[in-house]
Amino acid sequence: MSHWFSDDSVALELLRERAFNLRWATVDPDVIPLTAADPDFPVAPVIRGAIAEYASGGVFSYGPPDGLPSFREACAHVQVARRGVPGTTPDHILPTDSAASAMFVAARFVLDPGDEAVVFDPVDFLFAASVEHAGGVVRRVRLGDDGRIDPAAIAAAIGPRTRMIALCNPHNPLGRVPDAAELQGVVDLAEAHDLWILSDEVWGDIVYAPRRHVATASLGAAAAARTLSVHGFSKTFGLAGLRVGFLAAPTPEVRNQLLEVSRAPTTAYGVATLSQVAAEAAYRHAWPWAEAFVAHLCRMRDLAVGRLGEHPGLSVTAPEGTYVLFVGIRGLGLGDELAVAQHVLDHGRVAVVPGAPRWFGPGAAGHIRLTFCTSEGLLTEALDRLLASIS
Repeated sequence: MSHWFSDDSVALELLRERAFNLRWATVDPDVIPLTAADPDFPVAPVIRGAIAEYASGGVFSYGPPDGLPSFREACAHVQVARRGVPGTTPDHILPTDSAASAMFVAARFVLDPGDEAVVFDPVDFLFAASVEHAGGVVRRVRLGDDGRIDPAAIAAAIGPRTRMIALCNPHNPLGRVPDAAELQGVVDLAEAHDLWILSDEVWGDIVYAPRRHVATASLGAAAAARTLSVHGFSKTFGLAGLRVGFLAAPTPEVRNQLLEVSRAPTTAYGVATLSQVAAEAAYRHAWPWAEAFVAHLCRMRDLAVGRLGEHPGLSVTAPEGTYVLFVGIRGLGLGDELAVAQHVLDHGRVAVVPGAPRWFGPGAAGHIRLTFCTSEGLLTEALDRLLASIS
């Protein structure tokens, strides 16, 4: 429903208190942050209701180390019914304290120190960070100019120590949604070289028609047998602060190995029960909210692409998925991506993320990334300011 995403629905005072990670709580009061991919809207009422009902009991005991059974059931159902991965059961699901944590667990499971992983360039910094944290070596593969995956480039990067290909499906920051043929090319290489596939699908529900998200593990038995699928609740349902996600493993045996690697059985790690309650409510009851959110985002995408595309110094392509825009800035003549991000902040009071290696790898040079997961009024104001600052 549109009122969920109106200007009036954005609680700016609460965002300025609670929205960190480059967002409202970390910038000056007159700055509009189009930075971290975290919605400005309150979460679905049904999720808030589930949290309140659970909390009203007043009991917050330890949960099982492998997650609440009902949460794992909900995740397995979504994997089968919405993502087309047949045979997924609760015993394939490992809850993690965020999708990012799931990536780190998967990398530690696959890689021994010195092992290599193929990571695309550009891509979100967490891919390289998870590999390096496991003691692995990152082998970057540039994506094509159109963002498509080139199997030949991957094959050239595979060596005797390669153990994993890491996919961002859909892709952050390019906004591309790889098609089945692209993904099948990755699966074929992984099968030929006996590699694992880490498929980060945290953006899988934020896809714009007519494009369709294809879950990597849905491409048949060979794909399912070697894919570790990462999912989260921050992008679709706005639950970033609850730190909840999950890994979907090929078999219960692999899930059990991932559980040991996660160290959740020690009670030093694991997902808060209250977060799992919220995420379960999202999967069982909040899809109408999520679908309305995607419809709103589609309108905001078109608004932002239309406005930015009119500037002769910018280059922008409408994303097929995600709610980020990767904007080329070389035509501005204002310097590199760091200089442009600073210029927009200083002169427009809008915060964006520069396409610096620390965020997205060397292939992001000459770009800034901005998000459009806000209300029409706030986005319009931010675009007015940004464009005025570079005109």
